[in-house]
Amino acid sequence: MGVTIRAIDSRKIGAFIVAVLLAAAPAQAAFRCGNRVISVGDHVTKLLQFCGEPASVQSRLAQRTFTTDASTGRIYALPGFLEEVVVEDWTYNFGPYQLMRQVRLENGFVADSKTLGYGY
Repeated sequence: MGVTIRAIDSRKIGAFIVAVLLAAAPAQAAFRCGNRVISVGDHVTKLLQFCGEPASVQSRLAQRTFTTDASTGRIYALPGFLEEVVVEDWTYNFGPYQLMRQVRLENGFVADSKTLGYGY
């Protein structure tokens, strides 16, 4: 009884890794401020216009080895490339009867958002 070993196509492995990463990514791509929708990729001016000033802002610099093409939205991994990104976490407190919202901005564009507990 022999053991058969098959070569695994590297494209299938790459597709599997991408699928796992996408499945693990946060599902919230958009949220509402009043009757307006804020989506990933929106500029900070739209966020300020529709949601107003946040209750708090935390800023930091982050470094990453990939970059995003703004015109197509494609992400490119560039070996030996290091990009510095301004990351801001804006927290919105809409009062005790609504959930707070934390919005992560990268270089002035909405990158992610998550719902927090009820406001105060």
